Amino acid sequence: MDEKLNKEDIWSKCLLFIKNRIQETAFQTWFDGVQVASINNEDITLLVPNRFHFEWLESKYRNLIDEAIKKVLSKSLIINYTVPVTSKSANEIPSFDKKKIANPLPSRYVKTKIFNPGYTFGAFIEGKDNQFAKAACHSVADSPGDTPFNPLLIYSATGLGKTHLLQAIGNTIIKKHPNYQITYLTSEKFMLEFISSIQKNKSTEFANQYRSSDLLLIDDVQFFEGKEQTQEQFFHLFNVLFEKGKQIVLTVDKHPNKLSGIKERLVSRFQSGLIVDIQPPDLETRIAILMNEAEQNNLNLSYRVTEFIASTIKDDIRKMKGVLVRLLAISSLKQIDIDMKLVKVVLSEMLGTEEVHSIGIQQISKHVTSKMNVTERLIRGKSRRQDVALARQVIMYLSRELTNLPLSKIGNQLGKRDHSTVVHACKTIENKINDDDLFKNQIDDYLVVLSKQQ
Repeated sequence: MDEKLNKEDIWSKCLLFIKNRIQETAFQTWFDGVQVASINNEDITLLVPNRFHFEWLESKYRNLIDEAIKKVLSKSLIINYTVPVTSKSANEIPSFDKKKIANPLPSRYVKTKIFNPGYTFGAFIEGKDNQFAKAACHSVADSPGDTPFNPLLIYSATGLGKTHLLQAIGNTIIKKHPNYQITYLTSEKFMLEFISSIQKNKSTEFANQYRSSDLLLIDDVQFFEGKEQTQEQFFHLFNVLFEKGKQIVLTVDKHPNKLSGIKERLVSRFQSGLIVDIQPPDLETRIAILMNEAEQNNLNLSYRVTEFIASTIKDDIRKMKGVLVRLLAISSLKQIDIDMKLVKVVLSEMLGTEEVHSIGIQQISKHVTSKMNVTERLIRGKSRRQDVALARQVIMYLSRELTNLPLSKIGNQLGKRDHSTVVHACKTIENKINDDDLFKNQIDDYLVVLSKQQ
């Protein structure tokens, strides 16, 4: 890179790119105090206030930062982070002296043995939807390379805990086997390092540095799709480590059979060990995750607030935790309490107003069963008792009126009943409303009360 280029100017352009793509409040919270310590042809080092800030940028904005750098410089750079050895804030530091800078914090763009200390098995909330995956990962961490689970492949949609489990394995093995050579990186970083080794005529060195690994942890292997040379390189690495009995753990966002653009022989390697999936957790597990996260961050949340967040965000645990971090930041900076009003503002910023203000079946069910004096367990069960059946039909009717959910999903959430059952229930309630004024007033009351909860 031309030495005449001003590092501050480059970073300012990157910040402008980032600012135009995220919420203003998010930008102010996470990017306002970030400065550039150094930049050259291969990497950029960013100055951040603390390790937590670094970990948050890595987990939430890693791709956006890389996109900004590519836009400004027309090339990718390895991203490193550093924390200044000073009591001053980042805004009070006018310049950088390498002698005053602590050891750089390695990002997940580089090969590293540093894992998020919060990503442990103890901190991973277990539910029926992730129980098997957690058990398999625990087994691998206890006896790396000595179980039938090699390779171990974890797949799920984004934000459900794959990276947490991957790093929990790393954290556990570091404690048990401090001399282990552990390689942890994303498939994207693997590809970038491979390309760099070709450019520098160091392909042999590249291969050797990974072939000495005792444990290989690769995140997001779906990024290998369409990258034929990278796949070829990884195929040989996989074979070498597997033949040596070294443990390999991979994560991917879909089942290997659904990957496109990946050679069949590599997919076959992925499937040669154990494949485990993580499904979205149920409401109770989501509430437990939030309560645990709040406790870890000394965040005092009411159960009503916790349940509302868990009911609103159903399929992305990372996003759900992000809400807590955002609430913590606002509460600390503005010195205000966390109430439902603030929660709805934060959720609206992240999800959109329409999504936040839609009521859930869980809330409808809780209200109706309370008023009609039946239990939710019976509603979701097979009971055909008259009072239970009526309450179930009322919940289906109100769910149709107050939510945007398809009838099939309403039925599924109420004991895995089908679409036709919900249609029949709604028709029954409509007829009863037309024939019974007292019942009509009761349903109207339910609608009024539940609408206010939206």
